[in-house]
Amino acid sequence: MDRLWSPWRLPYVTATGETAGCVFCEAQHGEQAALIVYRGPTCYVILNLYPYNNGHLMVVPNRHIASLAAATTDELCELIELTRRAELALGEAYNPHGLNMGINLGKPAGAGVLDHVHMHVVPRWNGDTNFMSVLTDTRVIVQSLDEFYALLVERMQAKD
Repeated sequence: MDRLWSPWRLPYVTATGETAGCVFCEAQHGEQAALIVYRGPTCYVILNLYPYNNGHLMVVPNRHIASLAAATTDELCELIELTRRAELALGEAYNPHGLNMGINLGKPAGAGVLDHVHMHVVPRWNGDTNFMSVLTDTRVIVQSLDEFYALLVERMQAKD
């Protein structure tokens, strides 16, 4: 029998859903800061610790805001500019057939982090939806976060 081994997901599947603070605010300075592939004046780009697909990035305002309506013009402009930069870097690194880009506002919309707005950028390939998601609610990710970080950090910086 083949096994899919992904021990890095254990904290996610065993989490109670309660956190001491905002994961995005804490990520800017804490342990997960190592996952940040680019920092701008008002926003940053970070690897998703629990990706939907290989190459899943998130563009996050530095400031703790719950919606686009609460963002400044500078934050909105940089959010879109960094999303564009992520699109270019992912294109160079992975040559995806498409991308999902989106913001989930509120629990009914699928937001996992309810009070710190962020843009998901998820590379997609023809046929990347496999039986695992359908049968077991499990995703198969073929590259480690360390490998993905090394591939993307240089490409994100080169977009200046």
